[in-house]
Amino acid sequence: MGINLDKGQQISLEKAGGGTLSVVRMGLGWQSAPRKGFLARMTAREIDLDASAVLFAGKDPVDVVFFQQLVSKDGSVRHTGDNRVGGAGRGGDDESILVDLQRVPVHVDQIVFTVNSFTGQTFTDVQNAFCRLIDEANGQELARCTLSGGGTYTAQIMAKVHRSGQGWNMSAIGEPANGRTFQDLLPVIASHL
Repeated sequence: MGINLDKGQQISLEKAGGGTLSVVRMGLGWQSAPRKGFLARMTAREIDLDASAVLFAGKDPVDVVFFQQLVSKDGSVRHTGDNRVGGAGRGGDDESILVDLQRVPVHVDQIVFTVNSFTGQTFTDVQNAFCRLIDEANGQELARCTLSGGGTYTAQIMAKVHRSGQGWNMSAIGEPANGRTFQDLLPVIASHL
């Protein structure tokens, strides 16, 4: 089990025995919150959350990976596909983005991971949402950020991986926001670069 990161915490992506990780997977998981009231059983709600990765050179976005563009221009970042309902693995990843850290172009110094409700439903309708970073070589979970507290927002800036010297670090951001797509979130992301 990885480290549970709170907003603002950071970990190094160096291997315990030295060296850096090569490929990491950012997994996003969620479930629909149960509805309350008389018709709750008859009106189960599907929630379409979308994971995105925005690649930055300094403060400038230079590429993005999301449900409509599954691979970055250089091939170093890849989305595994859109899940429109969540809860598929009951605690497992519903959407994943793979990052080959060794292939990320040298001018890209930060990759910011976001989640947004494409259908505009708020996180009040979501439960058990998280993002986690996994070492793809061995499946070990390195870190987990929990989207907690529900709320009336439709998006969250979850975390970022960023260069630190010759290696990479991961920082938990956990900033609530509003927007249906990553483009709507760019002004909020800018304050975390």
